[in-house]
Amino acid sequence: MDEILKTSVGEMGLADFDCSCGRHHKMNIQKLVMGKGVLHQITEIAQPFREGPILMVSDQNTFQAAGKRVLEYLEEDGFSVKSLMFDSKDQILIPDESIVGKVLLHMEKETKLLIGVGSGSINDTVKYISSRTGVPYVIVCTAPSMDGYVADGAPLILEGKKISFPAALPYGVLGDTDVMRQAPERMIQAGFGDVLGKLTALADWSLAKQLRGEYYCQTCVTLVQRALQKVLDHADGLAKREDDAVLYLIEALNLTGVAMGLLGISRPASGAEHMLSHYWEMDFIAQGRFPELHGIKVGIATPIIADIFDQMKEYIPEDVAKEAPKREICEELLRRVHAPVDPKEIGIGKDLFHRSIIEGYQVRDRYSILALAVEKGKIREIADRLTERIYG
Repeated sequence: MDEILKTSVGEMGLADFDCSCGRHHKMNIQKLVMGKGVLHQITEIAQPFREGPILMVSDQNTFQAAGKRVLEYLEEDGFSVKSLMFDSKDQILIPDESIVGKVLLHMEKETKLLIGVGSGSINDTVKYISSRTGVPYVIVCTAPSMDGYVADGAPLILEGKKISFPAALPYGVLGDTDVMRQAPERMIQAGFGDVLGKLTALADWSLAKQLRGEYYCQTCVTLVQRALQKVLDHADGLAKREDDAVLYLIEALNLTGVAMGLLGISRPASGAEHMLSHYWEMDFIAQGRFPELHGIKVGIATPIIADIFDQMKEYIPEDVAKEAPKREICEELLRRVHAPVDPKEIGIGKDLFHRSIIEGYQVRDRYSILALAVEKGKIREIADRLTERIYG
């Protein structure tokens, strides 16, 4: 029971065990390869699909970072590969209807495998298409920027709104630290911000367990906490792009994904901090503005949610209050990796910020500290206080 706590990252994809939480957990990711200099192993991962064409999807940045070499490795080994590269210029690639449609139009009827080379947008697009076509996919990580590599949801933009669609788990995940440590600093900061958000996400889950009787798995919580602590302990090394620190970051992001996959819910990874992030993103997209990286927004939202936990401490169980992180600690951790801390740094205006605190709980049907503040009639008071502190 709970054998996964003794399992290496590479073996977790095929986890299958009875858990002390009372449920049976199972995943079916065939290959999880993480480490230094492992990019060439793409040919081994793709071996079962040698008989049919492969579609590789990337953008202009991820193609240069890893896609070009992935394509060379596969072609030199005799695979038939079609490469589709998006050119998003200087903007983030937005995974909307046009991107999904273009990938589908480039897929041959006999396609046996999809390979996504990238992080958030590429990953979400490919996994969504995999789930709808039945064609398995492999993701080649190019940045330790988010936790969705092994998650079974695909957040996409539909008619200007961000919607998380059910999607497929990957057949394989390949993460080479030689590639990821060269990622733009902003993407490494985003990964750190996404990991930092687990502090408030886990506190939210504990709150929901105690106040609403929601299902809770201590094994998966422990799995995430262990990985999270490694990242926080090596924050300074991450700022210097040290190999071990980058490896711990991508492992933590993927272990969080494993936990979500085992549970079938995103509770270990996503709480009120993600609600604020999604609220801000939808507003930015609606205005045609650059939406900023997901993890950057989550990182900024985490100390804000930590502050709300502190302001609501008289309404929450004592052990949940102790579990919730302190705002000052979260802010200091962000500064150690040179990540943005203040919402003003990414263009979140005073009105948007105030509205997000009051309305953020509506982003998804999930109990959180925001929902509790609404229940207790404290949300507007908290929004006023936070807005005054941050914006003056």
